[in-house]
Amino acid sequence: MTDSAAGASSEEVFGRRRKDWLETRVRDLAGVLSADGSGLYGLLPTDLGDQHLVAAITVARVAADQSRAQPVAHTVGWLERLIPGGHRHDLAGVVRELLSRPAFTSEPALWSWNAGRWEELLLWWWRRHQPRTGDSERDSREWCSRWSADIPWNGDIDSPERAPRRYGRELVTLAEFFTYESEPLQLLATAVLEASGTAAAVQDAVLLREEHLQGAGHLGWLAEQQACIEQLETWRHNHQAIGSESTRAFLAELSEAVKRYMTLVLQPVIEALSECERSLLKDSRNGSRRSAADYLDALLDWQAQPGPDAWRDEYLSTAVQQQAGECRERGEVTWHGMLGSVPVWYHIVTSPQEKAAALAYSGAPSLSVVRIKTGAEDPGGALDLFPSLKDEPDEEWYPEPGIEIRYAGDSAADLCALLAVSQLGQARLEFLSPRAEGGYQRLRAVLARVRPDDAVSWQRWALGALAAIAPDPDDLVDLIARQENGGTDEHDEPDADQGSTDRSSSPADASAYGLRSAGSGLPTGLLERVKALLRKAEDPAATAEESRTYLGKAAELMAKHGIEQAMLDDLSEPGRPVDRIMDLVPPYAGEGRRLLSRIAYEMRCRSVYPGGKNNRHRVHLFGFVPDLQAVEVLFASLRLQMLDGADRADRLHRPLGEDARAYKRSWMLGFIREVSARIAVAQRAAKAEAEQQGGSHGEGAGGRSVALVLADRSTVVEARLSAHYPKLIKSRPTTFKGTGYWQGVADGRHADIGGRTFADGTGNAQLTH
Repeated sequence: MTDSAAGASSEEVFGRRRKDWLETRVRDLAGVLSADGSGLYGLLPTDLGDQHLVAAITVARVAADQSRAQPVAHTVGWLERLIPGGHRHDLAGVVRELLSRPAFTSEPALWSWNAGRWEELLLWWWRRHQPRTGDSERDSREWCSRWSADIPWNGDIDSPERAPRRYGRELVTLAEFFTYESEPLQLLATAVLEASGTAAAVQDAVLLREEHLQGAGHLGWLAEQQACIEQLETWRHNHQAIGSESTRAFLAELSEAVKRYMTLVLQPVIEALSECERSLLKDSRNGSRRSAADYLDALLDWQAQPGPDAWRDEYLSTAVQQQAGECRERGEVTWHGMLGSVPVWYHIVTSPQEKAAALAYSGAPSLSVVRIKTGAEDPGGALDLFPSLKDEPDEEWYPEPGIEIRYAGDSAADLCALLAVSQLGQARLEFLSPRAEGGYQRLRAVLARVRPDDAVSWQRWALGALAAIAPDPDDLVDLIARQENGGTDEHDEPDADQGSTDRSSSPADASAYGLRSAGSGLPTGLLERVKALLRKAEDPAATAEESRTYLGKAAELMAKHGIEQAMLDDLSEPGRPVDRIMDLVPPYAGEGRRLLSRIAYEMRCRSVYPGGKNNRHRVHLFGFVPDLQAVEVLFASLRLQMLDGADRADRLHRPLGEDARAYKRSWMLGFIREVSARIAVAQRAAKAEAEQQGGSHGEGAGGRSVALVLADRSTVVEARLSAHYPKLIKSRPTTFKGTGYWQGVADGRHADIGGRTFADGTGNAQLTH
């Protein structure tokens, strides 16, 4: 890994990439705090260095407190010590408001099972930027006192790229490492690594992992070297099995050289990374196999974020009170749930002995404390809820505390909740007690830790069950909704693989396009011209080049119409943007939502995913009427092409053994990237033509340039969006597992960006949905 342009060494490039990544993630996390509206960002001290970094640490520490089942009062305590005059502010209300923000379930670094690692990493990064007095013990005491936390000290974590120096080595790629080996080994390794098949396999492996790495370029480099090792070892293993004795001996030397590289170069770097970085690198290795994080990500998309009242220490939220009453009526005293991204176990104490046991419980991971019941299979053992009371217990009887949590093996929500416990290694355990006047109160909330071997067992069981009922995590939301609604989902439609969807329906059939909306038609003259071009493009006698030319012209006409309308509006009374909510339907509603948003962006519209349990397939579009109409037309056509193309690519190109839905989804992402780029090209061509016709300065009859008019319209659209959604947060990166991405890009180059949305006919035919 050398930067030939700058002449930098691998160590320098690795360090720079690591620094750039940390600074980017700091800005992301600081944005969560600065956009939450609570005012906490403005209260933070200014004498601790970079304000963004201080904000990032603060929000990570709040999330870590949540994962450790710390009461809000604990968080308020260290905030009051951190913020000058903090006691004068309603910090408890600020923390509750912050915890109830959707950003806490949309930012992976703030998920309960990641927050503690990020807190540690950011505190170390802050410490690295602090001035020293020369007295390290004094510095450490002051820093720990200021943050009310232990600050990670110096060590290999400061410069992991230098770790191989302990063994007299330097950080190099696998290919560079072999330049120090004997010439035969060097030539063989170079030939294998530079082979087109190897290079493609490495590229695919890295592509599958990089979106789990949260943009960490230095971890991507490590993943690339790991992929090179795997490909080289696979090649060696295949040839060693059929080679002669001398060949096998030579290939054994190759294997030993690879092991030296892993032991002396790669592994020391990985071991020197922070726990947060190691976790990211490890979790990204699942490849085509779905990981716990994939399912939990989908679960958090579905789950509604609790309101501020859920985080009050002094009393239970209304929702928990109601749930406790319902469970008690059914004779149940123990149940589980989720509070944001934190798994929670609830138990209603029913006797003085249970109350004493609950108050004495330390939260230690004792086998006798928590039992996981999963129906037929019981990976964690099973005992009674509390040891059975004697017929006539005496006053000295003192039971060992224990609760029994039941998770249904066929419930997607239950399985994901159990995954959350396994991933975190602990759960928030709340003991509730009935009040004399009715209702319930929180007796105690404590962090219940689980044994590592139990966590591994539960995770293995839950992942296996989820893989059977929801092979692709992207289908998890729909599955949970169907299970909650008694097995039906009003948005469901037969999967494309079943051949039940009639894709040749008329344009008036909105569900055929995966879109529910209504819109007025485009001008009849434009419609007729586009229809004529499309008929020529679809003529079997037309060559491929002629077909692409006709289709490109159709798209350009659509773009030109939008620009002409914008210039006319600029001369008359300026129009106002409108907004339109689109509900997408399966199959592949998530990919359809992404396609719609990308088309809208290139057509000068803007889109928002409203978020929440009931809006998972919804897109809110903002734009001017002609542009929105063009978006609907293009989307209706391209979605059908995307579904058909994914089916075709699956039959022709999917590697043997790869999951079909994973391959299709990755193909669709490549297709979306390419067709949106082609729409952008058509827009630029139409804009250039309009500017040329308007004179050397590209001005219309009103004296304003085309570029200025379009820029003003975009500004107006964005202002309307901001007025409707004043506190937007960025969406999570799209992840995928299949290897069809580049095939999707290639197929997208030949997609019909004019669409098949136009019905045959004459007269005043309209484009409707």
